[in-house]
Amino acid sequence: MGPNGEYLFLGCYTGETGGEGEGIALLRRDGATGSLTRLGVVARTPSPSFLARHPVLPVLYAVNELSTGTVSAFAVADDASLSPLAVQPTGGSAPCHLAVSADGRHLLVANYASGDVAVHPLDADGVPGRRSDLLNLDGKGPVADRQEGPHAHMVAPDPSGPDVLIADLGSDRVWHTRLDPVSGRLTLVGAAIEAEPGTGPRHLLRTTDGAVLMVGELKGDLSWFRPGGSGALERAGDKATSALRPNQPSELVAGRDGRFVYVANRGPDTVSVFAWEPSGATLVAEVATEGEWPRHLTLVGDHLYVANERSHTVTVFRLDPDTGLPQVQGDPVPEGSPTCILRWAAHKAGQGMAG
Repeated sequence: MGPNGEYLFLGCYTGETGGEGEGIALLRRDGATGSLTRLGVVARTPSPSFLARHPVLPVLYAVNELSTGTVSAFAVADDASLSPLAVQPTGGSAPCHLAVSADGRHLLVANYASGDVAVHPLDADGVPGRRSDLLNLDGKGPVADRQEGPHAHMVAPDPSGPDVLIADLGSDRVWHTRLDPVSGRLTLVGAAIEAEPGTGPRHLLRTTDGAVLMVGELKGDLSWFRPGGSGALERAGDKATSALRPNQPSELVAGRDGRFVYVANRGPDTVSVFAWEPSGATLVAEVATEGEWPRHLTLVGDHLYVANERSHTVTVFRLDPDTGLPQVQGDPVPEGSPTCILRWAAHKAGQGMAG
């Protein structure tokens, strides 16, 4: 790949929600060294706090995390410049996560504050239409100021089928739903995971060996589950992600070969490194991010990139391919209130991946 062929898009909080970002920013990544060059803001849109891409088309999607939530779609040119395609209301409040179904036909959006999930049909060009469904969740948990009702925090479509997992921080549940590819309606099947009270499910990660990993934002742990006989996911173990408290872990990613899992810890301002085996996760290191409030991270090749929301920086780590341990590389890259990092490989459609 040539030096200009790979980019990172950054989502952020803008002034509408008290942030210092200006919209979706673009960084060029040097494929050899992993270093980043800031190219500027490529879309001025309010609080695009989470980004995703279409699985095969050069289309980028962003939530607009506002009290009246919207999603914005952009066509991505070869030079990674953005052209607006559509803005659609999600029907809920404070959308914080979105993903495209495996068949590329629907966009799913988690509305955090209102605790529901929107579905938008996508046309042949990946442009989202008016909402085809809004699935309301129900339930609450013991943490009174955070779990007074449902709070959808992640939508995780099955990579090979119609099932969608929804992490609900408010109810301590991960819901199993099924998406009808024709009508765009979501059906609630039941609870795939019933987490311990006060866990606060935030984000999920499917491993190559069939497990589902989950970070609990309120409990501060990484837990893992395997399919049980009833179709639900059965708890197989858990570990605290940091010895330092308070801690609100945010994002988790797996290394290329699946041997290591990385978790960002807000509060301790660290990244925890877990060795992953079929028997479970083992904490092997905890490394400072050299920033404040690591909201998101993504792994590209042998480099790990961490978005430090409150210190307004992105930290670059080089990963040791044998030990998996991250080592800071260079100075952090300045960027206002970064909340999401999306890899974009411009030379081939469909090769970018959401972190």
